[in-house]
Amino acid sequence: MGADELTGFARSGADDRPVIAMGPMRDLAPTFAGGGMPERYPATSAVDRHPGEGGDGSLITLTRVAVDVDRSPVLRDLDLRLTAGTVVGIRGANGAGKTTLLQLAATVRRPVSGIARVLGADLRNAPPPEVRRAICLVGHDPGLYPQLSLRENLRFVADIHGSRPTTVETALRHVGLARAADRRVDRCSQGMVKRADLARALISRPTLLLLDEPHAGLDATATELVDFLLADVRERGGAALVVSHDRDRLQAMVDDVLELRDGRLLPLEGPG
Repeated sequence: MGADELTGFARSGADDRPVIAMGPMRDLAPTFAGGGMPERYPATSAVDRHPGEGGDGSLITLTRVAVDVDRSPVLRDLDLRLTAGTVVGIRGANGAGKTTLLQLAATVRRPVSGIARVLGADLRNAPPPEVRRAICLVGHDPGLYPQLSLRENLRFVADIHGSRPTTVETALRHVGLARAADRRVDRCSQGMVKRADLARALISRPTLLLLDEPHAGLDATATELVDFLLADVRERGGAALVVSHDRDRLQAMVDDVLELRDGRLLPLEGPG
């Protein structure tokens, strides 16, 4: 097997190239979604499904939130309001708490104090399953089972979200992994695993998309996957948080950039 097959690409043959990189992003959504939203969800906006506080369109509202990790303070007096149709970038030094913030937004961590609401759910209590299904976190640790194949992992995602089985094959083609679909995750390269992880978001079409260093491990031909996912969540009335150390690339993708420092989110100051 050649190097091109190992990375999921071929120098010829459309099935092995990322389809997203081959044409305008606006042309892909109807093709992928079969002309609309996945069949499980009605064709309503993200805000209609998960209204923010007071119906104001806030998908995330954090007010004076504190979060501890292993009994050590990480986030303190943190405020954030993420509204429908927006993408916000987060920067900060290593250890500042960026991943912890994304985990809070993904409802896998709870605050020790303050008010935290995500997609209408109060994080002082366990969120309902439909809220968690509407969130997709793509982070440093892939949301994939290593002992399963790429196809088996994505079929599991499709089952959870009630998507048609054909969406799995379509997603594999779009991320350039059609020829590697039956390979176990633990036998894939870092780049293949990252593209498969992004395919989870293609299938689930989340209301809230959370990306932690999304370009890490991607080659230049696959970076448009990230641009497409952000454009898609905006168009559907959802929102996204994106963590990245690459200030120039981050500013090109988002509506605003905030810095996480001393446990708080602050306007970004000075050159990156």
